[in-house]
Amino acid sequence: MTASFTQGPIDPTVQPVPASVVAQVDAADTTLQNPKRAVLSLGSNLGNRLEILQGAIDALEDTPGVRVKAVSPVYETEPWGVEPGSQPSYYNAVVVLKTTLPPSSLLERAHAVEEAFNRVRDEHWGPRTLDVDIVSYADVTSDDPNLTLPHPRAHERAFVLAPWHDVDPGAQLPGRGTVADLLRAVTREGVEARGDLELRLPE
Repeated sequence: MTASFTQGPIDPTVQPVPASVVAQVDAADTTLQNPKRAVLSLGSNLGNRLEILQGAIDALEDTPGVRVKAVSPVYETEPWGVEPGSQPSYYNAVVVLKTTLPPSSLLERAHAVEEAFNRVRDEHWGPRTLDVDIVSYADVTSDDPNLTLPHPRAHERAFVLAPWHDVDPGAQLPGRGTVADLLRAVTREGVEARGDLELRLPE
């Protein structure tokens, strides 16, 4: 199936972020021509989870046409869709990118980063060293089964909404409303902020 994309206007307003969240200076954008804003969700529940998430962030920053603009706090989350205690807990985070890559190329890069950290796809809800999901890409909407935009389950996942709200309190999920409103509508049970852990923004 060929993806059908609709591109709405991009709001140039920079939303305020908490003092605990570091964002790169806008001067970094001069290396990209007409970049789009993308939000990615990262998760890991195997191996050195924090180190793997940091490695994924660094790998994204090393991608031509991608600049990591902000990194959320870390959350620890009970695995989704499995029996409690059957898997290790996840570390989750959200990153905000500016990118000149089209959505399909950004997805390819996300999969390549997962594979670099030995992601195994044998089980739909199985444990994994690394998940990299595209949550949103500008105002693009797509019903392509290979890349549905925005992510079809992001609006019901506190482990996506909570860190995203931390890094961008005014964010909106296209077609669903504000992240703040969506977060108020879901349970945070099993989703805990880990103030003792920190991911670094690439220099």
